[in-house]
Amino acid sequence: MTGTTDETNAARPPHDADDRPTHDGELLRAVRGALLERHTSDVQRRLDDAHVAVAGLGGLGSTVAVALARIGVGHLHLVDFDRVDMTNLNRQQYFLTDVGRYKTEALRDIVARINPFLDVTTDTLKVTEDRVPELFAHDDIVCEAFDVPENKTMLVDAVLGSLPDTTVVAASGMAGWRSANLVTTRRIARRFYLCGDGETAPTPGAGLMAPRVGVVACHEANMIVRLILGETEP
Repeated sequence: MTGTTDETNAARPPHDADDRPTHDGELLRAVRGALLERHTSDVQRRLDDAHVAVAGLGGLGSTVAVALARIGVGHLHLVDFDRVDMTNLNRQQYFLTDVGRYKTEALRDIVARINPFLDVTTDTLKVTEDRVPELFAHDDIVCEAFDVPENKTMLVDAVLGSLPDTTVVAASGMAGWRSANLVTTRRIARRFYLCGDGETAPTPGAGLMAPRVGVVACHEANMIVRLILGETEP
């Protein structure tokens, strides 16, 4: 009847509310079970064992980190010196309540809401060439997610030059709203992959926007997953 409430539905608790895990052990089993169901045990084991650093936690890096957290990459290393500001919210994975917080801390909390059982380490600092060997010594893959071209080049060169067992997945060309079909992943060298269209820089009115930045970030995340699972070609 119009204007009345179905008493049966009104008395019913929210969907699945009574089935939600209430203890850490139950929650861990539920999270693990869901990942295993989707990925199979062999794939998930390799994801569990991977150590991935994300250098730069803006539109690229925050999106990469969230994607990797959702599929259960076991060891994430989040690196950035900056704080969240209002201009970040058009493309980065933060919320209004995160404005003013260090990106490392805000993103660590976001990842914990997705999967609290991952090993997440953070370094709130500016990456410089001399810091690279020690900073990324324990990471299998470094995701380059900086904004400034010179910083991108510095990180790629420093990792490839000082960490012979580490692979770099980087990005270039993602601004505006050009076709997402222009975005590719290329293997530049044995341990160096580059995602993006390779040419589109921000211009007034066609700056960095969530959809296209997200496409490039997901190219980076997907290449990282391929590497973890033993695939070396884009």
